Amino acid sequence: MINMAQVSQLYQAQQNYFQSGATLPYSFRRQQLKLLKKGIKKFEERILSALQADLRKHPVEAYSSEVGFLYEEINYMLENLKSWMEPEIVSSPFVTYPSSSRVYKQPLGLTLIIGPWNYPFMLLISPLLGAIAGGNCAIIKPSELAPNTAVVTAELIKEVFDPAYITVVQGDGAEVIPGLMSHRFDHVFFTGSIPVGKKIMEMAVPHLTPVTLELGGKSPCLVDEKVNISVAAKRIVWGKYWNAGQTCVAPDYVLVHQSVKQQLVDAMKDAIVKFFGEDPAKSPDYARMINTRRFDTVANYLKEGHIVHGGKTDRDQLYIAPTILEDVEWSDPIMQEEIFGPVLPVLTYTELPQAIAAIQQHPYPLAMYVFTKQRKVERMVIEQLRFGGGCINNTIVHLTNPDLPFGGHGYSGMGRYHGKYSFDTFTHLKGMLKTGTWLDVPIKYPPFGNKLKMIKQIMK
Repeated sequence: MINMAQVSQLYQAQQNYFQSGATLPYSFRRQQLKLLKKGIKKFEERILSALQADLRKHPVEAYSSEVGFLYEEINYMLENLKSWMEPEIVSSPFVTYPSSSRVYKQPLGLTLIIGPWNYPFMLLISPLLGAIAGGNCAIIKPSELAPNTAVVTAELIKEVFDPAYITVVQGDGAEVIPGLMSHRFDHVFFTGSIPVGKKIMEMAVPHLTPVTLELGGKSPCLVDEKVNISVAAKRIVWGKYWNAGQTCVAPDYVLVHQSVKQQLVDAMKDAIVKFFGEDPAKSPDYARMINTRRFDTVANYLKEGHIVHGGKTDRDQLYIAPTILEDVEWSDPIMQEEIFGPVLPVLTYTELPQAIAAIQQHPYPLAMYVFTKQRKVERMVIEQLRFGGGCINNTIVHLTNPDLPFGGHGYSGMGRYHGKYSFDTFTHLKGMLKTGTWLDVPIKYPPFGNKLKMIKQIMK
C-alpha cells in the first residue's frame, strides 16, 4: 500500500515533469501512443489471461472489448492527433478590428484516472489515451477487485513509461483514492458506480478540480410491435449477457409492446440457448460475476417476478445463468436500481406515450435502445427521453464508434470521451485575440462625449 509520503513524492515528480514541457510536442505525444500500443501487443496474452482469471472472459470477448478496442482507438488518434492539436482560427467581431482570433489546445496538467472492475483494462486505458493525446501526465488507479488485471496493467505501464510521466498506483480504492485526491489534480476521470462517483465529486470540490464521471443507470430497451423479432432478440441477448451483464451500457430491462411480448420472449430464449447451450454453466463463452458480493446482490433479484428462463446459480463458481423474468412490477426492488448482472426483466406497454412515461420514472440512463421500423418512434425516443447515448435496432455497439461522444447525463454521469472527445476532455481550450498595432481606433477610449450613437451603429 502506497503511503502519503510516497504519494506526495510521486505527485511532485509529475509536477516537475509536466512543467518541463516534455509532454507538449506533437512528436512526443504520438510516440507515447505508439509505445503504449506496442506495449499492449507485447502483454496481450497476459492481459487476456488476467481477464480470464478475474471474470472468466473468453479470449474473443476479452480481445474485442478490451484489447482490440484500444488498438482501434489508438490508430484513430494517431491519424487525427496533429489536426486536433492545431490552433483553430475563428472570426473576430468588427468592433475589435484589426484583430484575429484563435483557439489554442493546451494540456490540463496532472490527471488522475480511476478505473472500474467490469472492463478493468479497457476502461482504464481508454481515458489514458485521451490524457496522452492531450499532453498530460497521469496517475492511473486500477480496480483492486480485478487483481490479476491490475498487476499486469501495472507491469505494462512501468515498462513503457517513466513514472514521473505516467504511473500506476494500486491498493484499496477506499484508502488510496482519498490520499491521492488530497492533492490537486487538473482533472479526475472516474468510471464506476453512482455512490462512489458522488464521493469522487466531494473530494474534488475543495480543489475545484473538474471531473468526468462515467457511471451507469437503468438503460431501457424499448421494442415496439413493428420490428424484426428474431434480430431484435439476438441483439438484446448479446448485449445483455455480454460479460454476464456486467456492462454499464447493457440493456437493464426490456419494455415491449404487449402484442409481440411472447414472440420476443420465446426468441430471446432461443437465442440464449443458441449462444450458450442448454447449460450455460458449461459454456466457455459465458463469463462469471466478479465476486460474492455482486453475486449475492444479483441473485436476490431472482426472488422477484417469475423466472421464464434460466435462474440457476452456483455461488462457489460465481455463476448466475442468463435469466429472463416476467411479471415484474415497476415498484419492485429490481426496478429501483441498476441490475448489473445477467437478469433481464421484461415488462409490457400498449401505447407509446405510456412507455415513454414509464421510462421517465428512471431518468438519465447511460444508454437507451429502441427496436422499431417507425421513424416517429425513433423521434419520440430521441426527443422526449434524456439519456447518454444509444442505438436504434442494436445494443451497446454505439460505444465502439470513436466519432460518437460516449458519456452519461444527469445521474449516469458527466463529461464524455472516445476519439476527439477524449482529446477535448483532457485539453483546455484557450482563446486568444491578437490585435495589430498599425491602427488604433480611438472610439473606445474616454472621453466618450457623443460617441454613443456611433457605438450603437457598430454594435447594433
